[in-house]
Amino acid sequence: MNCVILQQPKRLFFGPGCSARLAEEIAGLGLRRIYVVASPTASRHGEALVASWRATGALVEVNASVDQEPDIARFEAVLAGARQFAPDGIVGLGGGSPLDVAKLVAALLDGRQAIRDVFGIGKLLGRGVYLACVPMTAGTGSEVSPNAVFIDEIERVKKGVISPYLVPDVALLDPLLTLSVAPSVTAAVGLDALVHCMEGYANKAAHPAVDFYALEGIRRIGRSLATAVAHGDDIVARTDVMLGAYYGGLCLGPVNTAGVHALSAPLGGEYRIAHGVANSLLVPHVFRFNLAAMPARYAAIAIALGVAPAETVEATAVAGVEQLAALSLACGIPQRLRDVKIPETALPWLAKEAIKIQRLLKNNPREITESDALAIYRSAY
Repeated sequence: MNCVILQQPKRLFFGPGCSARLAEEIAGLGLRRIYVVASPTASRHGEALVASWRATGALVEVNASVDQEPDIARFEAVLAGARQFAPDGIVGLGGGSPLDVAKLVAALLDGRQAIRDVFGIGKLLGRGVYLACVPMTAGTGSEVSPNAVFIDEIERVKKGVISPYLVPDVALLDPLLTLSVAPSVTAAVGLDALVHCMEGYANKAAHPAVDFYALEGIRRIGRSLATAVAHGDDIVARTDVMLGAYYGGLCLGPVNTAGVHALSAPLGGEYRIAHGVANSLLVPHVFRFNLAAMPARYAAIAIALGVAPAETVEATAVAGVEQLAALSLACGIPQRLRDVKIPETALPWLAKEAIKIQRLLKNNPREITESDALAIYRSAY
């Protein structure tokens, strides 16, 4: 059995209303200058939270410019603003994109390194400033993971920074903050979280210490995501999905993702397809390709999704793929690459780019060659 490292924030709050506790944290630590990285939507919906942080006596500056998956230029602009403000605390507020930016801003604030120096695993030298993450969507798990992902607009690919220094000091997971999230966003980020759990379980690096989180995340998201999409004010469903997304985030550090995320990366890097949508478009096709390599694990995924066991493990696993596709359809996610305006002529280029992401492909249950990748894209087209 391989050794895994399970990393979590030093303090984690979970439950309706828990986000109010961050003001107590700020006051208790005596933080005086707080730089908030947010999306425009999160900034609007989080006004009361920001006001509570100001009420502690801290000077709070909000940068609400992270409105989509961040590229390097956007990150560097946010970092420049943070350095000018000179905070003693960084808060990420919103979805995975502002949280990823906030995490790396906190790590690079001291100027010792630049973003292009730290892409990869374990390259950050440290982090000297307090970091809190307050997710307002239930999807990426960024609030508890050691990962941050950015688009390199020059090379037109996504690149990741992976380091224990990106795990925040505190994370506050408040399902009430997700009640206003639009159905389309709820669906996309929820399916992304589901894929985190699935790929964390069906993975060459899978580990018993992580399997529990993966399967429990699949159960919760599988049973509640469609309800959260259709009835956004259902706090039980919202809580279920947020807890599942948290479990998915815990899978990212010790195990990470695999083929689905590798093949979805160039869709985001080149065509700016939302990350969760890209994963959802590909996941049934990648999983169908992988089934023969880990039939028992895919059958366990199917059962966690609510599928009744069939006569054989293989039949149960196939039914799980069908259940997954049905969930995506029920959530209103596009079903084909053509539906999101990907030209068919781009498929060979996508395959060439995806095959470069060996840090994820090495985890896939079955080897994916460039020709395999092209076949998967074609099946998804």
